[in-house]
Amino acid sequence: MNIPNALTLFRIILIPVFVVVFYLPFSLSYVVTAAIFGLAGITDWLDGYLARRLGQATPLGAFLDPVADKLMVAVALALLIERYDAWWFTLPATIIIGREIVISALREWMAELGKRTSVAVSYLGKIKTTVQIIAIIGLLLISPAHQGFLYFANLVFLYSAAALTLWSMCIYLRAAWPDLRSTAKD
Repeated sequence: MNIPNALTLFRIILIPVFVVVFYLPFSLSYVVTAAIFGLAGITDWLDGYLARRLGQATPLGAFLDPVADKLMVAVALALLIERYDAWWFTLPATIIIGREIVISALREWMAELGKRTSVAVSYLGKIKTTVQIIAIIGLLLISPAHQGFLYFANLVFLYSAAALTLWSMCIYLRAAWPDLRSTAKD
């Protein structure tokens, strides 16, 4: 166990805490859930930075880090889908969740072929993640009863994240397509 892996495990442990706080009936629950999600985002960046900086990258960390990220985002989006209960919110949220499932499956398949590096995380993926985190934090902060400028600004961020999600998925699929096609012929 090292510091980056401990941070990743901490992020996983935060998920049930995040869900419980989301449903607690107190006035600061919006702020606290946004803070928990923000803390998860910071630990995501920090565990990767420390793993590289300290030379503490491990197979466990390489496995758990993306799992922790995808779980936290999927859970947050699922809770927000319930909170906002509207098709215009559900659409970008399900695009993001669906893309994460597709890319996880693609990475697993490419790893079986020994070509996981052809679908490694790209710079566009990092931008997508940043926009997504901003949108989710912003939407967690807002009560559905107060859908003013901040709500619409964060909805724009969410739609931007969904667009970046589709764009990055197309890039990953295009990079993997020759390997997927050649495997299908075999």
